[in-house]
Amino acid sequence: MPSIYDFANAEEIASYYKEKQSNSIPYLGRALFPRQKQLGLDLKWIKGAGGLPVALTPSNFDAKPTLRDRIGFSEIETEMPFFRESMRIGEKDRQEINNLMAARNSQLIQPMLRNIFDDAAGLVSGAEVQAERMRMQLISSFAVNIEANRKAYVYDYDPNDDLSDHMETLTSTDMWSDTANASPVEDIQSAQDTIESETGEKPTRAVCTRKTFNYLIQNESIRGDIIANGYASGGTLIMTDEIMRNYLSNKLGLTVTVYNKKYSKTVKNQSGNLFFPDDVFSLLPTGTLGNTYYGTTPEESDLMTDQSNADVQIIDTGIAVTTELETTPVNVKTTVSGIMLPSFERIDQVYVLNVHTA
Repeated sequence: MPSIYDFANAEEIASYYKEKQSNSIPYLGRALFPRQKQLGLDLKWIKGAGGLPVALTPSNFDAKPTLRDRIGFSEIETEMPFFRESMRIGEKDRQEINNLMAARNSQLIQPMLRNIFDDAAGLVSGAEVQAERMRMQLISSFAVNIEANRKAYVYDYDPNDDLSDHMETLTSTDMWSDTANASPVEDIQSAQDTIESETGEKPTRAVCTRKTFNYLIQNESIRGDIIANGYASGGTLIMTDEIMRNYLSNKLGLTVTVYNKKYSKTVKNQSGNLFFPDDVFSLLPTGTLGNTYYGTTPEESDLMTDQSNADVQIIDTGIAVTTELETTPVNVKTTVSGIMLPSFERIDQVYVLNVHTA
């Protein structure tokens, strides 16, 4: 008779997760920072002489970053944060599943196994949540602030404030929340001009949340410009997302992505948290901005070569799913681990507008 370990193993969990993910909406950051494999824990990348060197500064970390100068190039090196979490199928659950298997009651076995797989897939999804949080923090603040292994890490991608003129905080009546007085189009044009004058490339994309996009929808100067240029007749206008998108495309050559995807910080606290923050409008160049590098986890490095005691599968480039049978107490443990950090080679071509402050 097959045992629970024949079903709840790393290969089956990996297959279930991949099938489940194929029907979900992909993360925005995956397109901006494609996944790449990096052996070990160190993250390195090369920036050309035309761009500004970036130093990453971790806090509460054993290894210090080093900056190695070359002629016309800078090599950046730091160590990536490590994430790991486990779950167990307890003895009581195993006994219940074994009894159902003995009774050949497949109608009850499948829902129980689906619940187990959903829990395990949730661990894998949690690893991707961490990657997306870091990517969205980068394009909205030029830094990563995250907790891993019960430690707080700060990765500052602009420690010397070389890109201070690429991040602007609006105040008073300039804030986009002041829809009667603010001039968002002028703010965006100024940001585009700054990037184009320094890099030769004009930002053509932007990311914001629904709240921030609504500032544009409700802005009186934009509404007046749309009416004056024949988008609406009779001096009236029922503003829609489509009208606003077409306006921004024609006026500024800008495509805006409204990104309201959320995550929960803990299993117990299911309140939604935005990946990309409200009141921020980030302008981006065409193409990818960097890469999401995945390091080699201990499970991948040490257990994949000898899977007699544990079963290991790699998902999404570098997320390790490990299942193992524990004898005392008798449990099946599933562990998901990942070592990841995005690079940001094109940071100098990004402009961040903080459009409202409390």
